[in-house]
Amino acid sequence: MPFSIRPRRRLSLAYFLGFWLLMTLLVLSTGPADAEWVLVHKGKDGMIVYVNPDTIRRKVEMVTMWALLDFKTVETFGDNQLFLSTKEKIEYDCDGERGRLLTFTHFSDHMGTGKAVYTDEGKGEVKWQPGEPKSVGQTLWNVACGKK
Repeated sequence: MPFSIRPRRRLSLAYFLGFWLLMTLLVLSTGPADAEWVLVHKGKDGMIVYVNPDTIRRKVEMVTMWALLDFKTVETFGDNQLFLSTKEKIEYDCDGERGRLLTFTHFSDHMGTGKAVYTDEGKGEVKWQPGEPKSVGQTLWNVACGKK
């Protein structure tokens, strides 16, 4: 019985180009896992408010989301604790046009970075607050509830 070796089959140039194009697209399409903060309010006092749309959670007409308040100047809290930004988890009642702060953390640096200066996890009963027209709270309610 004769022994034969098949000639090596060459792959086309299109195969290699397609493969590397796919690899390039996969690498470029992956982004950082960090939170994407979207600007929703810029106050005259220098406070800038951001929302992370990825954190918006809806249960019928109840919505929770995280907001980031970034201050131009140093703010104080309690016993002279200084902070430049705050991350807040807020719950909204879209039907009742009200909201309540569930938890927040003050940070020593801008954009929720630096040392956590103070954290309040809202273990007590958190009271609902009605949204005041043209306020930051109303702007955040509009984002959470999808209103314009």
